[in-house]
Amino acid sequence: MLKYKLIERGNPADKEAPKKIYATSVKKGTKTLKGIGVDIADISSLSRGDVNNVLTNLVEQIPKYLLDGNSVSLGELGSLRMSFSSEGVVNEAEFNVNKIKGLKIVFAPGKALKEEIEKAKFEKE
Repeated sequence: MLKYKLIERGNPADKEAPKKIYATSVKKGTKTLKGIGVDIADISSLSRGDVNNVLTNLVEQIPKYLLDGNSVSLGELGSLRMSFSSEGVVNEAEFNVNKIKGLKIVFAPGKALKEEIEKAKFEKE
């Protein structure tokens, strides 16, 4: 169950506009990689150490694949890819790598993950 609370916010583009009430999510906590490993070990035949080893190695490998220009498909979980923007220039001669900004990793959830998330139910805190 996802919890939410209501907060009042103004419109930053129009300081004179009346404030409105919006729902915002309430974070319950953080699930660590180690905690995920424990949960997976509890429902599988693998030891906690085996699962943690695989997850740790996955985290170490993903940046290498992304920085080599690959997208990373994680099956039903989804995929990761790099994205960035740049300042515009009039001609190619004016461009240099310092114009590139906003480097980020984009996650696209897989179909099964999307379907599960769409089943969310909400409860006011």
